[in-house]
Formats: sequence, structure tokens, C-alpha cells
Amino acid sequence: MDWPIAEVARMSGVTARTLRHYDDTGLLPPARIGANGHRYYEERQLLRLQQILVLRALGVGLPEIGRILSEQVDEVDALRSHHQRLLAERDRLEALAGTVSRTIAELEQSRKDGNPVTINRPENLFEGVTPSQYEGNMRDFPELAEEVARRAATMSQADADTAHRQRTAQMIRLAELMAAGHPADAAPVQAEIDAQYQALTELRAVTAEDYRAIGRHVVDNETWRAAYESIAPGLAAYQRDAIEAYATTRLN
Repeated sequence: MDWPIAEVARMSGVTARTLRHYDDTGLLPPARIGANGHRYYEERQLLRLQQILVLRALGVGLPEIGRILSEQVDEVDALRSHHQRLLAERDRLEALAGTVSRTIAELEQSRKDGNPVTINRPENLFEGVTPSQYEGNMRDFPELAEEVARRAATMSQADADTAHRQRTAQMIRLAELMAAGHPADAAPVQAEIDAQYQALTELRAVTAEDYRAIGRHVVDNETWRAAYESIAPGLAAYQRDAIEAYATTRLN
């Protein structure tokens, strides 16, 4: 039995355009092409599509998916491996939910006691957040995302962990400046924003408008905003405003 591309698109939730792209790149050729020029898929292709979608959900890029699938022989072994990755992702999400829950409780207690907002410093502040989440949320900046992904592919786990801790420490320093009452355009705040900008320019050229767009993205993108707000309420908007001030005074 086989299914036409329109039916596969309906079943899987993947657009026919995407399925055609998977065929064009050799990732998922159809079982056959009918006399009408339409693509038809059999059970083997549906199983392969399932693997592709599972790996995509885990944040794996298409080139890497192609490599993984080309090295696989037994479908049961492949699915068992994907199952283990899904269980690990479930554990990661549970850890992330626990981290955010603890932060909410601490902030609520600070407000209840009438104390200033406490900036959290535990090593597991971002437990459950991995670099792939940051890369995935750069999709609105494809050239930067491509470079981030390229560098991430060459990094050891230790290097990736170090970079992750540095990003976290940078966000915490900015939150401390906000909590101390420094306006977004204050010199120490702008020094932090300059360090962020310089790090970006090591990847590729970033214009004033590019940087402003990234600042807005911190607020508009749900995942980024949640990461900032888990440290201190208002931090996402503070970062955006600080970037706007930096772009206006230093990049124009």
C-alpha cells in the first residue's frame, strides 16, 4: 500500500512543500512517482519520516539527520535510540520546569516579605536549558543561526558548557545592574551590551538594525523572554532597551 504526498502531509502535519524539499535533498525520496507526477510513499518512507520528525523535535539539523539516517541499518535499533533521546528530552523539560518553579517561589517570597528582588546564583539556574534552544530561537536571524550551529558542531561538550555558563553569568550581571537601579543607557550597562555585541561580531557583521532586531526578539520570542524573566522580572525589556540605547549611540 502507498499514500500520495497530500495524504502523507495530512497524516504527519508536514507540508507537501517540505516533503518535496526532503526529496530534493535526498533525505526522504518517495517510493515512486506516479504517471501524474505525484509522489507516493510506502510504509518504509513513513517510518523514515517519523525518524526525521523525531530528530527535528530534538533540535537536530537536517544535515545531521541525513548523516544519522545514512549510518542506520536496523529500524528497530534506530527507533530505540530515538526513544532514549526522547526520554532524555522529557527529563530535561522536567528539570527546566523545576528550575522555573523554584525561581517563581523565590521571587514570590521576596515580594511577600517586601524585600528587593533577589538575583539567583545557583549553578543550576538554567538547568534544563541547552545551547540548542538558543540556536533554535535564532531562526529569525538565519545567517547568525547558521554560524552558531556551525561552531556548536565543532565544540566539545566541555566548551559548550563553558559558553553556556558565560551566557548565564552575563545575563545575571545585567540583572544585578537593573536591580541596582542603573538605567539602560548607564555606562556599566552599556559595557555589558558592548561585550555581547563584540561576541556577535566574531560570528558575522551585525548592523545597528540587526542588533535592534535581536533586542526586540528577546522580548517578542517566548523562549528567550522566559529565560530572561526567570532571572528577574523585567530583564527582557531591560536588555532590549539597553541594546536600543547602544545601537543609537554607538552604531549609528
